[in-house]
Amino acid sequence: MPNYQPQYVKQQRLFNQFIENCLHSHAKIFDKEQNIPRDFFYTLAQNGFLGASIPKQFGGQQWDELTIGIMHESFAKELCSLANILTVLGMVSKSLLQFGSKAQKQIWLPRIASGETLAALALTESNIGSDLEHVETQLLDAGDEFILKGSKKYITLGQIADLFLVLANCQGQLTAVLVEKDTSGLIITPMSNFLGLRSNMLAEIFFDNCRIPKTNLLGSIGIGFNCVIQTALDEGRYTTAYGCVGLGQACLDAALGYTQKRKQFDRRLDEHQLIQKMITEMVAQVKAARELCFYAGELRQQKNPAYIAETLIAKYAASKMVVFVSNHALQIFGAAGFEETYPVERYYRDAKVMEIIEGTSQMHEILISKLCNNK
Repeated sequence: MPNYQPQYVKQQRLFNQFIENCLHSHAKIFDKEQNIPRDFFYTLAQNGFLGASIPKQFGGQQWDELTIGIMHESFAKELCSLANILTVLGMVSKSLLQFGSKAQKQIWLPRIASGETLAALALTESNIGSDLEHVETQLLDAGDEFILKGSKKYITLGQIADLFLVLANCQGQLTAVLVEKDTSGLIITPMSNFLGLRSNMLAEIFFDNCRIPKTNLLGSIGIGFNCVIQTALDEGRYTTAYGCVGLGQACLDAALGYTQKRKQFDRRLDEHQLIQKMITEMVAQVKAARELCFYAGELRQQKNPAYIAETLIAKYAASKMVVFVSNHALQIFGAAGFEETYPVERYYRDAKVMEIIEGTSQMHEILISKLCNNK
C-alpha cells in the first residue's frame, strides 16, 4: 500500500462504505441488464461522485488527484463499468474547466455535479479509433451557427447522455463542440452485448446536419487537440489506471478467497506451490501498478510536468497487469470461474477492455518511447 496520508485512508473507507451499502447488491444486476438506472446516478451525485473534479463554486467536490484516483480504484473493484462512466464524466468536466467559456462553465458544471446532466465524450468513429487527428465528422461554419455532419461510435453513456462533447474537423482543424441531446438531426442508436463493460450503455451517434449554436464551441476552432489529447485523454488515462488497480485487487481477493476454501488432492489450493506462485505474481503486479498510479497522482498534484509521462506509464502497466491478473484468477477458479455465480468471469471480461480504452497499449508504447527519446 502506498504511503497515503491519513485523510486519504479515511476517504477510501468512506468510498468503500458507500459502495458496500449502495452498489454491491446491484453490481451483478447492472452488468447482466446492461443498464444503470438514472436514479442511481442521482444517488451518486448526492454523495459527490459526479462532481469529483468540479470546483466547489460550481457545486462539485474539488477533490485532489489522489482522492480521485482512490475513488476510481474503489468503484472499479466493485463494478468497472461504473468506474469507467465516472472516468468519462471526469474527462468532460476537466475539458469544460480548461477550455469552456464562463457561461459554459456556469451552465454545465453545476448540472453535471448534481446529476441533472449526464455528459458523454464523443471521439471514436467507425473508421477512426486511435488516429483522432483525422476524425471524419465535419463541423461546417454556416454564418450564425455551425452544421455538424458525421457519426461517432462506441460512446459511453451514449444511450442516456444529455450532453455530448464532440470532436470534429472544422476547416481542417480539430475542434470540440457541445451538442445537446434534443438537437434536431441527432440520432442515437443503442449498442449492446459487448464482451466487457456491459453497463456502459454504449451508443452510435449520428449527426444529420445538426445546427449547433456558435456559443457551443468549446474554446476556439483548432483547440480540439489540446482539449481532447492533452486534457481529456490524460485525465482518462490516469483514472483508468487506478481503475485497473481496483479491478486487479478484486481478482486477487477473489482468488485468495477461493484458494483458502477449495481442496484438491487432500490439500487446500493455497498449499500447492504452483498456486502459491500464481498468487505471488498477482500480488506483486497489483502492488507495483498501485505504486505507479500513486506516483503519477503525486506528480499531478504537484503540477510537475513529468506527470504526463508517468500517467502514460501507469496506465500502460496497470492495464497490462489487470489482463494478466484476471487470467490468473480465472485459471485458479477453473471451470467454476466461467459460472456467473462467481464475479471472476466479469472481471476477466472487463479487464481486456482496459488495454483498449483511453489509448491502446500499442499507442502507449509509441508515446512512452517518444517521451523517453526526447529527454
